[in-house]
Amino acid sequence: MIEMGRGFTVQLDKRLVTTPAKAALLVPTRAMADAVASEWRLVVDKINPHVMPVTRSANAAIDKVALQFNEVAVMLASYGGSDLLCYRAENPESLVQRQIDGWDPLLDWTYDTFGVRLVSTAGVMPIEQSEHDLAILSASLFKATHFELAAMHDLIAMSGSLILALGVTNGLLSPANAWALSRIDETWQAEQWGIDDDADQVAEIKRTAFVHAANFHLMASNNVCG
Repeated sequence: MIEMGRGFTVQLDKRLVTTPAKAALLVPTRAMADAVASEWRLVVDKINPHVMPVTRSANAAIDKVALQFNEVAVMLASYGGSDLLCYRAENPESLVQRQIDGWDPLLDWTYDTFGVRLVSTAGVMPIEQSEHDLAILSASLFKATHFELAAMHDLIAMSGSLILALGVTNGLLSPANAWALSRIDETWQAEQWGIDDDADQVAEIKRTAFVHAANFHLMASNNVCG
């Protein structure tokens, strides 16, 4: 690992590691550089990006997110207008109450923290949220670094909730708690009808990726790259 003026990079056999697009793999923090270096030390014959999650996320931040930052931020901001936490079951009462218990405190936190009160509804018919409120809620996306935004992409897209992602990145929720809250409906269904093994395997893969995204955001925070 080498510290440079704008961050840290990793050197292997006297050569600097580059991204798939041949850009310098310059990461914002020593913790991220250490994690990347640890992944590369395990490479023997063939590079397998599936077992190198930190390297893969750093590559995405540099090769993809940095090049279309505003488009990605706008897309993620749009999740606030259809946030998972705002669309509730109409019945049965046990599921309705579980959503109230799990999601209402987060809507209260959103109001207390950002001064934004999102509207919730029963059913799936679209509802309009205040554009002013959505702009406030999503402001941090546009102020993020491309590394942080890459992590936010996965946190938001996999949970279906801008609020849950903000809860994680602001320290309100652990990744495990946020993931469980995003899966209230699926957990309730499994309790009623039993676990679908295939769906459960897919969910576990997504849970692992969600936790990784939270850890990647933590590694990216307080960076010096901009």
